[in-house]
Amino acid sequence: MLLCISGVTNAEDVVRVGLAWQPNEKAYERVVWSVELAGGEAVILPQMRPVDFDYDDTALQSKYLDSDGVLLQQYADMVKRNTYRGTAIDSLMKGIDAVVFLGGNDISSTLFREPQPWHGIAGDDCNATRDVSEYLTMAYCLDHDIPVLCLCRGMQMLGVVSGATMIQDLGTFYASQGVEYNNLHRSLRDANGKRHYTPHDVQVTDRSSLLHAIVLSDEIKNVPSWHHQVVGNVDGTELKVTAITTSQGQDIIEAIERKDKSFALGVQFHPEEAVRKHLAGDPDANDFMQLYEGVSYFKALIDHCKQK
Repeated sequence: MLLCISGVTNAEDVVRVGLAWQPNEKAYERVVWSVELAGGEAVILPQMRPVDFDYDDTALQSKYLDSDGVLLQQYADMVKRNTYRGTAIDSLMKGIDAVVFLGGNDISSTLFREPQPWHGIAGDDCNATRDVSEYLTMAYCLDHDIPVLCLCRGMQMLGVVSGATMIQDLGTFYASQGVEYNNLHRSLRDANGKRHYTPHDVQVTDRSSLLHAIVLSDEIKNVPSWHHQVVGNVDGTELKVTAITTSQGQDIIEAIERKDKSFALGVQFHPEEAVRKHLAGDPDANDFMQLYEGVSYFKALIDHCKQK
C-alpha cells in the first residue's frame, strides 16, 4: 500500500512523486517539503523485494549478507540479472508519475559493474536491504522511462544500475593519485559525532543538459555536500557527465544524466538539505544555495511530468 504523507489534495492534475523506500523514516521529511513546495504530492513507495528472497520483517535475512553487512556476490548477481522481473512492482508503482531517490548509506560494492571488496571504513556501512529495493526500483523506472531525480546516494545508484564504475572512498582515491584530500565533499564530524554539510561550488559542463536548464548557469554555488563515494567513470554507458568539481587537479563527477531517457538526473549534492535549512532557519542557511534554488530541482521534475 502506498503511504501519502503530503498535504496536497489528490487532484487529477497533481503530480505524484514517489520517494524510493528506505528504512530511515526521518530522512523523508526534507524531500517531502521540497516536493510540496514544488507543487507535487509526495508518496512513500513500498519496499521492493526480488522473487524468492527471504526477509525478517523488512530486513533481508542474514544468509544474504557477509560479516560486514554487504550483499553476498551470488545474490548481488541475481539482483543484477533478474531485477524486478516476476515481482508485483507494476501494481506497486501504479499512479506514480516520478520517483526521487534519496541520500544515505553506501551501496554494496558487489552490485557494482566491476565488483570490489568493501572499503572497510568503520561507520561508512551499507544497507543491503535498501540496496536491493532501490536497485529494483531504479531498474523499473529506467526501463519504463519514469522520470527520476537522484540525490547523492541516489545518483550513485543511478550510476550503478546504468553500469558506471564507482569510487568507494574519496580519501583513498586521492591518496592513490598521490594527492592529499582536503575533505571538500564531506567535512569531518564534530566532537559530538554530528555531521555538518559542507558548501562548495560545482561547474556545469553541458549547456544542453537538464541540469543547465534548471540552474541556468555554468556554475552552481554553495551546494550542500556530504559524501565519500562517487561515480568514477561512465564510459560505455548511456550516462553523460553534466557537472564536475575540480580540486587538487582531480575532476570529481557531480551530476550525471541518462541520454536515452526523458528525465533521469542524478546530482551528488543535496538540494533538499538547502530547503530544510532555510525552512528551519538554521544559522548557516545562507552559506548554502537559496531556498528557491533547492526547490528548483524538484520543480523541474514535476514540470516535466506535467508536460508529458
